[in-house]
Formats: sequence, C-alpha cells, structure tokens
Amino acid sequence: MRWLRPFAVTALCASLAACSTSPTGRSQLLLLSDDQLNEMGQQAFAQYQQDIPTAGQASHRYVQCITTAIVDVLPTEQRNLDWQIRVFEAEQPNAFALPGGYMGVNTGMLTIATNQDQLASVVGHEIGHVLARHANERASTENATSLGLSVISSASGMQTPGGQQLMGVLGMGAQYGIALPFSRSHESEADVIGLDLMAQAGFDPRQSVTLWENMQAASGGGAPPAWMSTHPSQGQRIEGLQANMDRALATYEQARSSGHTPNCQRP
Repeated sequence: MRWLRPFAVTALCASLAACSTSPTGRSQLLLLSDDQLNEMGQQAFAQYQQDIPTAGQASHRYVQCITTAIVDVLPTEQRNLDWQIRVFEAEQPNAFALPGGYMGVNTGMLTIATNQDQLASVVGHEIGHVLARHANERASTENATSLGLSVISSASGMQTPGGQQLMGVLGMGAQYGIALPFSRSHESEADVIGLDLMAQAGFDPRQSVTLWENMQAASGGGAPPAWMSTHPSQGQRIEGLQANMDRALATYEQARSSGHTPNCQRP
C-alpha cells in the first residue's frame, strides 16, 4: 500500500478542498461521501452475517453491554450512527469495524480479553476507527494515488466497476472488511481514541495494556499473526497506550465519580 506523504496530502487538500481533521487533530484527505461508504458498510456487514455463524445470545449481550456503555458517552451526532456489533464464531482473536458503525468481534477475542475492561479497549479501538473515518481516508488516499480521481465520480454503487474497486480499496471484498488493513498510524490513532473512550465510559484504561500483554503471551512472543501484518507490534502498542495513560486515568476517575460504573457480565 502506498501512502501519501504529508506534503502531498497538503497539496491535494489545497487543490480539492477535501481536508478534514481527525479526532486527534491530524490532517486527513477525505474525498468520498460518508453516506456512500456507510451504505457499503451496511451491505458488507449484512453479507458477512449471512456467511459466518454468530455466537449465542449470552456473548452478544456481553459485548453489546460494553458497546452501549461506550456509545452512550459519544456526542449526540456520533451517538446517532447506526451502531451495531455482532459476535462471530471464529477462533482468530480479531475484531473489525466498517463505515457506518458496523462492528464484529470474534469469539477468539473473548478468550484473550478476560474481563469487561479489556474487551472495552477492543470495542473502543474499533469505534475509534469509525469516528476517525479511517476507511474514507484510506479509500481517498488510494484513489488519489493509484485508482485516479475518476473512480470517485463513477462509483455510484457496489455493483458498478467503480463500486467494486472501492470495495476492494476498503478491504470489503472477499473478506468483507475483516482485518481491514488500516495503516500503522491509523491503528495507533484508534488505540488513543479507544483509550479515551473506554475511560470516559468508566472502564479501567490500564486493562488495555493487560490485553496486549495477553496477546503477546498468546503469540508466544513470536511474530504477530498475519492479520496484524499492517499493525504496530504488541510492544509498540503498549508503549503508545502507556504514553497516554495518565490522561486516561484522570478521565477514568472523573467518569467513575460521575456515576459511569459499567457492569457487563461475562458469559
């Protein structure tokens, strides 16, 4: 994947008036319609649910409880997205997010995340991808660098050639967005956003570090699994979380004092 350098992004923003700012203040190139991407995310999510078995109701209630607690602290406009999350029967410890607020968690992740706070760091991370519009940014950058801006004007639906190209760019082709290959900078940004969100919702942010220690132990200290090939290493993620932990802990203490005390029962 080729990514635009900062000066190239700035030049494109100046010429196309297509710049936005992520929740962390980072400049972004966003060329595509959010409504279009959200519709594509909804269709991909529906198709994935047809193809992959979902877990039982107890697992769904547990993950939904955590998701609801985090979504409830979002500003009204963001809270009003069509947030949906499902638990899929798959051993791979993975989770994903699609444009529009459609998310999935594998049962394998429930083995790694041993309590509600650890799983909240996963859910917060995925919500962070959606809030930061990373899919739009990735597709916009790929269009600008590889596919050409003509794809954007021609991609009116999933069944058109342009729409199929966009589906591939979004990582929603055969995999329907699972292991969506965001860049390392996107993954790190989603970690930071997720850390803040889980703290606002009253989940202990320190458990985000424990989650990645669990991931390290599960991998035996070797190379990360293939689905993490575009992600920072576990050690890098822990360092990034720890660098933002003081602020997150202050937010967490304030949230608990304000009555945010989630109690999601693990099945």
